[in-house]
Amino acid sequence: MHSYIPRGVCSRQIDVEVNGDTVESVQFTGGCDGNLKAISKLVAGMKVDDVAALLEGNTCGRRSTSCADQMVRALREAQAAQ
Repeated sequence: MHSYIPRGVCSRQIDVEVNGDTVESVQFTGGCDGNLKAISKLVAGMKVDDVAALLEGNTCGRRSTSCADQMVRALREAQAAQ
């Protein structure tokens, strides 16, 4: 499990588990609970690159990032740490 502290969003921590290039699990602490639980379920089993293609650069309101964008950063960091 890799813990990531997101920046510029409501969630306070993102815990991700990556096996090679596949997302095993994602858990958010804080943020929009229902939406983030749904995103976590949807990306489980996906390739990190596919998740990035869908969600990288996504914004939230006037913010230049979002929890989904920060999750991609967490996944990339976890993948690099393997």
